[in-house]
Amino acid sequence: QVQLVESGGGLVQAGGSLRLSCAASGRTFSIYAMGWFRQAPGKEREFVAAISWNGGSTKYADSGKGRFTISRDNTKNTVYLQMNSLKPEDTAVYYCAQARRSLPTLLTQPEDAYWGQGTQVTVSS
Repeated sequence: QVQLVESGGGLVQAGGSLRLSCAASGRTFSIYAMGWFRQAPGKEREFVAAISWNGGSTKYADSGKGRFTISRDNTKNTVYLQMNSLKPEDTAVYYCAQARRSLPTLLTQPEDAYWGQGTQVTVSS
């Protein structure tokens, strides 16, 4: 069992930046892949970014590639999502996710994840 608590969401103007944080507890953190997903109204939950257990590998959806950066600090049991050059279409609830098992290396499928409660990101034009 894991508890994931997101923070850092809010309202930002287009072109601005936000840094989301996700603090994990209740389960060994460092051996599990982590990821970020998002869900906009009327849309399916979609993959945003993933990072392997040791931070050695990352993967991004095309939507955030070149603008978003995922990172993790295993000493703090925390994963981050740095979002730059934000666009109105980035508006969504962003969910932190932890892999249910030590595999897969990169968490890109929502069915493989434990979830946080989400944090709202709203990008105004």
